[in-house]
Amino acid sequence: MTDRLRLRWPDPAPFTGRDGRPLRILAISDEPDPSLDHAGTREGLGRIDLIIGAGDLQPEYLSFVADAFHAPMRYVRGNHDHGAAWEHTERKLLPQPMPDATVVHEAGLRLIGFSGSPKYSDRGTEVSAIGMWGLSILAWLRAWRSRPHLVVSHAPPRDVNDDDDRVHRGFTAFRWLVRRLSPPLWLHGHTALVRRGIDDRSAIFNDTLFYNCTGATLIELMPPEGSGDLTRSLGE
Repeated sequence: MTDRLRLRWPDPAPFTGRDGRPLRILAISDEPDPSLDHAGTREGLGRIDLIIGAGDLQPEYLSFVADAFHAPMRYVRGNHDHGAAWEHTERKLLPQPMPDATVVHEAGLRLIGFSGSPKYSDRGTEVSAIGMWGLSILAWLRAWRSRPHLVVSHAPPRDVNDDDDRVHRGFTAFRWLVRRLSPPLWLHGHTALVRRGIDDRSAIFNDTLFYNCTGATLIELMPPEGSGDLTRSLGE
């Protein structure tokens, strides 16, 4: 089942020449959505302008989704995105992941990505608390002059859509960053919905919508004019 999210984007630039049409993003993370295997489901979703991956998906699956929708892909790596599958296939099947703490331009949007989860072992794509503080400060220095941004990370901020267990805690540094950049939308994965409930995907902190895109979500960014800020309904 593909979830759906719609919100107004405050920057008119991505909608130039679109005649009021929304910018359509397919966000995926952590768990493959089996419904996307079916051509009928993909056709029902319609044209996709951008695919965003928030981590913990195999490179073959990311490549399949990008090819199936004929859309550009931007992604970050999760804590489980390591090992032979990544070493041997990443360069052949996929573009490089978004560089951490760097503004990337795609589909008229300014994106900032952060790979990895808080460090809890000596393996995987994990980042220490100090390391993520450094990346968050670097992102602020690179991004504060130009806004808005859509932020993509694997892990959420501490106490925002995260869990209390050591493995699934969020980053405190992200709380600092969101207070300074105020992105309208921050996409992440990492926190399993089975523990939180299918309807517990989103949280608002400092006026930023944090959205757990585990599985697949069709996101429609609407032009800034008009009324109504956010609608959400479970997919078809």
